[in-house]
Amino acid sequence: MVGLRTSLTPMKVVNLSTTPIKGFQLHHPSSIEITARGAVGDREFFLVDEDNVMLSITMAGELAPLLAQYDANNSTLAILENGVVLAEGNVEEGPAQSGDFFGAWEVEGSVIDGPWNEVLSDRVGKKVKLIKTAPGRNGSDVEPLSLMSSASMKALEDSAQVGSIDPRRFRMLIQVDGIGAHEEDTWADQEFSIGSAVIQMGGPVKRCAATTRNPNSGVVDLKTLKLIGDYRGRQESRFGTGFNFGIYATCVKPGTISVGDQLVKK
Repeated sequence: MVGLRTSLTPMKVVNLSTTPIKGFQLHHPSSIEITARGAVGDREFFLVDEDNVMLSITMAGELAPLLAQYDANNSTLAILENGVVLAEGNVEEGPAQSGDFFGAWEVEGSVIDGPWNEVLSDRVGKKVKLIKTAPGRNGSDVEPLSLMSSASMKALEDSAQVGSIDPRRFRMLIQVDGIGAHEEDTWADQEFSIGSAVIQMGGPVKRCAATTRNPNSGVVDLKTLKLIGDYRGRQESRFGTGFNFGIYATCVKPGTISVGDQLVKK
């Protein structure tokens, strides 16, 4: 079900969401710099277990309440919970280490030793280590950029009838207003300028169980996938049939994207 806009309301950015460590609490900056590897500072780090398998909040909801603060200029990283610093220190890159993402591809990086590894291992109940992504790649699941519309969120809420649904569940980089519900699904391969950047829209995001977790606590508290399926059914994606919500995108021209910027089709 795709709803097209019926007015001349400008398409514009209304929210941006990033996190230095994949799976942690989201920051909502007023602007971001994007390059071919994604938004600068976004998903700069990820966690792997003893088998070097990437650990996300799908498997470890205990990560969801944690907030990471990374200062690239001073190479310092801190992990906080409810304003309390749990671990902080200097980021010093160690041996090369890749992470297995979904058994589909490897993301290259380097091991980052520091106090956060013990804290995070205790938190998730098994030994984990922090990986800093190599230049040219961030820790995004598939493509470095993602986008969804506020109208799509509204369509989900209207169908689900469970009250307000927090868009943070979907962890999308860019949220836009001024388009119809799921209109973004029709944009595959089209280019848009946003601020001083140009991005190319990609295919749909096949959602996983991470969306069922409360974005504050990490507790599974909403049958998000069923709710999407109730009104959208199962749809095709590059990863097979599933429950799609939002789209991927890539950077064509690096630049700055800010809240309030309009999307202009090239």
